Amino acid sequence: MDWKDALGAMLPEDFKPETEPEDKSPLKGLPQKKQDLRVMRDKKRRAGKTVTLVTGFDASDAEIEALAKILKTKCGVGGTAKDGEVMVQGDFRDKILGILKEMGYKAKPSGG
Repeated sequence: MDWKDALGAMLPEDFKPETEPEDKSPLKGLPQKKQDLRVMRDKKRRAGKTVTLVTGFDASDAEIEALAKILKTKCGVGGTAKDGEVMVQGDFRDKILGILKEMGYKAKPSGG
């Protein structure tokens, strides 16, 4: 008897594994398509360092923080979420636009 059969014998016959919800968005407030996000590069007040800002969220701070974590991880850099915007270290405008659109958000590049 292999381990899969043994595990199956321990579970009740009517066992159904939990499935993930369809909406994979960390933002539960406003639907992704209704978020009007702007992605821009900024150097002001940052000692010459370049950051990528994502603004225009209509969500709670916890939800914005969750999205910031996803963006920072996918870009492989640091950053933060505060004052209703996500700040990612470095110039990742194109990459972040692609990630947001892939997640189903309406995002546009902005000047900067």
